[in-house]
Amino acid sequence: MERIIIKGGTPLKGEVVVSGAKNAAVAILPAALMIDGVCEIDNVPDIKDIRILKGIMKDLGAEITRDEKNEVCFDCRHIKSFEAISNEVSKLRASYYFLGAMLGRFKKAKVSFPGGCDFGTRPIDQHIKGFEALGARVCFEGDVISVEADRLVGTQIFLDVVSVGATINIMLSAVCAEGTTIIENAAKEPHVVDVANFLNVMGADIKGAGTDRIKIKGVKRLVGNATHSIIPDMIEAGTYMLASAITKGDVVVRNIIPKHLEPLTAKLTEMNVDMEEGIDYIRIKGRDEVNPVNIKTSPYPGFPTDLHPQMSVFLTCANGKSKITEGIWELRFQYVDELKKMGAYINLENRTATIKGGNKLHGEKVFASDLRAGAALVLAGLIADGVTEVYNVNYIDRGYERLEEKLVNLGAKIKRVLD
Repeated sequence: MERIIIKGGTPLKGEVVVSGAKNAAVAILPAALMIDGVCEIDNVPDIKDIRILKGIMKDLGAEITRDEKNEVCFDCRHIKSFEAISNEVSKLRASYYFLGAMLGRFKKAKVSFPGGCDFGTRPIDQHIKGFEALGARVCFEGDVISVEADRLVGTQIFLDVVSVGATINIMLSAVCAEGTTIIENAAKEPHVVDVANFLNVMGADIKGAGTDRIKIKGVKRLVGNATHSIIPDMIEAGTYMLASAITKGDVVVRNIIPKHLEPLTAKLTEMNVDMEEGIDYIRIKGRDEVNPVNIKTSPYPGFPTDLHPQMSVFLTCANGKSKITEGIWELRFQYVDELKKMGAYINLENRTATIKGGNKLHGEKVFASDLRAGAALVLAGLIADGVTEVYNVNYIDRGYERLEEKLVNLGAKIKRVLD
């Protein structure tokens, strides 16, 4: 069994370069299936989810003609199937993007029901609403979702809730639809914008991404023969920023878009963290005195749910009581019991955790329940007395590229062990 072993107590110092955004890449790769040509995608993170997606795409007939140094070249002219049905597909939440991509290209798709981290109820009803509004028929055949249309016709679609996945999936299916599609109450996350930019480079006509109203004029086909670079991962960047603050370190986090991190930097400023911001970097210097804060996660530009567990670790360092309320996923707090084993004082009621700072953490054997919970436990290990062992590291590998290597380069005493 693999585990990550951390000896805490070392302030992190140096520079770390952030990889491409997981949440953008897991949508852009399936979107490449729509292109009747060749496309090159740069800044692709080398993480477990991406490796699984590449395998699924190869099974569908995509050719990967180059795959090196975070650059991948796809040739999707000879896709042989519109069915993505396998255990590998079921491992990923993002596999639902194959529905929108293949519906957009072939007017039909069959995909195994998506998996991923368990945060409670994660319905795809808004995806289905969008597909049906465009003229598709949706049915469930056991663990397989089947979508088919005689023709896709643009229309106006109002999302009942803000959903990144539904926004992107509707964009994918509407790109080659007849006429114009308008998505109202669309998600505004940076990776929604990145997917739209990728599609536009490949021949789509999408306007308004990053606002709550996206307008898509259908085109006959996407032809590719262009290059797109995936945006930096703001969640990975935020994780290293918090790692520096938590360890009272001094770290420059590079290859970022500071605008994307404003929800986090606003809270770090409130907490008395010393920061220096440049065009593509942020320097974080930790301080002894850390103020408590109250946080509620919400869709972008609110505080991101994917930084919630990591921020909770930092709140254990604050001088007083903080509150963090989860506004997105009902089971996001699965990490709490593991932090409490390490000595954290956390009282959880419904979707709000009250965290009393000042309790020194100590090393324990802890188990990651999901991707961001795993990252949070690693951060906790960096400041805990003694040795921390983090298990279920497969979750961490889904979203962080070379986590231990990057932390070692910053001075952390961390290693991966395979028994």
